[in-house]
Parts: sequence; structure tokens; C-alpha cells
Amino acid sequence: MRLDKYLKISRIIKRRTVANEAADAGRITVNGKVAKPSSDVKAGDVLEIRFGAKTMRVRVESVAEFAKKEDAAAMYTLLSGEV
Repeated sequence: MRLDKYLKISRIIKRRTVANEAADAGRITVNGKVAKPSSDVKAGDVLEIRFGAKTMRVRVESVAEFAKKEDAAAMYTLLSGEV
């Protein structure tokens, strides 16, 4: 699944365009490498997202095309930072 779509569906970032802009600005890494919005995300990947001075690290647990609001948090495990 595309990185920008995953971030929106898992509700880590509320809008896909915002996820796109963050990736284009180089603020998102996948397994330690700077990621583009179209980067492939799969279970087991570690994402690091920088929001200004804060950094959030999450491990991808599952990838789904659709997720209800209450199920979205189960798609990742928070390693450090805050949602």
C-alpha cells in the first residue's frame, strides 16, 4: 500500500494531502530511508514521522484498504512519541 494512503487510513495523519506534503518534505522515513508518498508500506515496517520538534515512531502491524475509526489504531504499534 502507498505510504500516504496508509497514513490516512490508519489515522496517523488525518488527510492524504497532508501525508503527501510531509513525505515530499522528507519528514517521513520507512525503515531508516527517506520515503516518497508512493513508497510501499507492508507489515513489519518501521515509520518515523517528524512533526516540527516531535518525532513519532510506529511499527506497521497490518495493512487494510479500509478501517473503521475504532479499528485504525490496531494497524500500528507506537514505539515512541505520541499520536
